Order: sequence, then structure tokens, then C-alpha cells
Amino acid sequence: MKTKIDINCDLGESYGEFKIGNDAKIMPNITSANIACGFHAGDPITMAQTINLARKHNVAIGAHPGYPDLLGFGRRELQLTAEEAKNYTIYQVSALQGFAKTAKASLQHVKPHGALYNRAVKDEKLSRAIAEAVNALDSNLIVFAPSDSVLAKVAAKRGLRVAYEFFADRAYNPDGSLVSRRQSHAVIQESHKVVERVVKVIKDGIVIAVNGEGVDLNRVHTICVHGDNSAAVRLTEAIKRGLVKAGIEVEAVGSFI
Repeated sequence: MKTKIDINCDLGESYGEFKIGNDAKIMPNITSANIACGFHAGDPITMAQTINLARKHNVAIGAHPGYPDLLGFGRRELQLTAEEAKNYTIYQVSALQGFAKTAKASLQHVKPHGALYNRAVKDEKLSRAIAEAVNALDSNLIVFAPSDSVLAKVAAKRGLRVAYEFFADRAYNPDGSLVSRRQSHAVIQESHKVVERVVKVIKDGIVIAVNGEGVDLNRVHTICVHGDNSAAVRLTEAIKRGLVKAGIEVEAVGSFI
């Protein structure tokens, strides 16, 4: 049986007249879309348009909740209580659920954004709040998280399906964390390098960290490219083409986990 993999991208991150990324050109290359829900990016019009674009290309829809931080694009860490984190997640995911329902679609997954994601990866209290919110809204929703992360373990313990995620366009530290965006080499834009990394992590479960060490990521279900990466269109094209060439089937993650 062929190996199956999902390609996801953070989309719907424009806000009013401010345009982020190129959703229309990225969407044909992916199988799952993480759509911003208005807190770190996005707005009602953008949410509705992005859902319709996903449906047009048969792309699975996911909510991408973040910190309430439009100015910082959700990449600045905020101090939230568990109650705040849970309710902020419910607010954002249910908003996207509403737009999906009106478009006769449904959500496949939830993937926290930016600093919220990075904190949940190692914070049990925050992870529990997110998992409780997702479970309360729809226990069939899949949570995207790094393998062996606190978020993955907490969500699985809660009875939720978890898709293990690899970031194709981000450099990794030896401990499996992402290199800070403040570092010049944090974001990868070379297509050949990204494809090599993706194929290696799928077949061997290993990514090469910035110091040259191999980092064991175990099983990977979904590959992420960030929509605000200026190279996102050609990276997603290259990844999809490279996976097919390697004999790997590209499908939405909900169909195989």
C-alpha cells in the first residue's frame, strides 16, 4: 500500500484591503487549508471567500485560531488563562464552522497558529484548554500538532485524532523545535531543499537540524508550507510534484487517519 501524505497551508490571512499570500495560486497544490479566524488575521469576508476557494479545489477545511494579535500577526506570545484560551478557541473555530455550514461544507481539523501553537507544543495547561474547546465543538475534528509534543499527547488523551505535522519551509533546532523567525536562516525558500527534506522525513522520519544532526520526528501525516512565505506558490507546487515522483499519494489527512 502506498504511503499517503497531506499538504497543508495557512491561508485566509488577508485583512480588509491588506493582502497576505496568494491563496488562489496555492490552493490547487494543497489538500488541507488552515483558515485564519479573525484574531491574528482574516475577517468575515476573507473567511467566506477562502472557504469557497477551498471547496472549488476540493481542499479540506481547517480552523487556524490564534492569539488576539492582529498587529503582531499572532506571533507574539500572550499570557492567557486556561478559560481565556478555551473560549478564544471556541469563538474562532465556531465562527469558521458557521461560514462552512452556510457553504454546505464542514471542518476537517483545527491547527493553532503561530505563538499559540508554539506555546501549546510544550504547555500542558494551554494544550488542555485547546483540546477541550475542540472536543466540545466537534469530537471528530483532527488536531494538527508535532509528533511527541505536549499538544499531540493531550489531544490524543482527550480522544481526538491527531495529525503529526512537519514544517517544510522552516529550519529545525536539534531539540525538534523551530528556529526562531528572528534568525535569518529560519525560513527556507529553496524548492529543491524543501522537497528533499519532505521526502526524507516521510521515508525516514528524520529532519536534519541546523547543526547537521538528525532529529527523529517519527510518523508524519501532514506537511506545512506557510502562506505568507513569498515562495509558497512554487514550494507547494514543487512538494506536490516531488511527492508524486517519489510514489507518495497526496490526500487530505482526514481520509487516512
